[in-house]
Amino acid sequence: MPRETNAAKLERTQQILAVLKRVYPNAHCELNFENPLQLLIATILSAQCTDKRVNIVTAELFKKYQTAKDFAAAPLADIEESVKTTGFFRNKAKNIQACCAALVGKFDGEVPRTMAELHALAGVGRKTANVVLGNAFDINVGVVVDTHVTRLCNRLGLAKGTDAVKLEQELIKLVPQKDWTLFSHWLIWHGRRRCVARSPDCANCEIKNLCPQIGVNNF
Repeated sequence: MPRETNAAKLERTQQILAVLKRVYPNAHCELNFENPLQLLIATILSAQCTDKRVNIVTAELFKKYQTAKDFAAAPLADIEESVKTTGFFRNKAKNIQACCAALVGKFDGEVPRTMAELHALAGVGRKTANVVLGNAFDINVGVVVDTHVTRLCNRLGLAKGTDAVKLEQELIKLVPQKDWTLFSHWLIWHGRRRCVARSPDCANCEIKNLCPQIGVNNF
């Protein structure tokens, strides 16, 4: 199979985006939140945990703690107990409290709106910062690269490897900036609903004619 040129990949990416946009017109972040702080905390909790589980936990957590000051002042053991079922709960609770303490001390309890300021907070990597900026503030500064995005980009032949930073740099060259946040949602929704890891529904896939199905035959 001849190697795809950059121009051809760019064109194919635009076609993929057009189809996914049509198939998933209501795609959105599936973490439940009502404000930027809630999304920040939910995203920290989502590391190596399903959105469904996080939403169960935060339904009660956000009733108990409503502001950054509430989280910063709470006994750490109480936060640990509240988030225990999300896994790695001690580290997550520690990061949430340290993050909220910084929000109170440096930002008057508000979530900042820049990548640099968010990235400097405890427990906040580039992926989490992109989630918050894109979904809470509608600011597109990057592409969220989670396990679904990584898997589908490799399967679709849009980018190669597992290094999230390198993948993001490849993807921002292919996807218009205005679509960076939605692009992640489209891929995540497609990955959960059609292109699952071990038994993708290729026969009914809306983008099957645009997909080289890399790795599919390995399963």
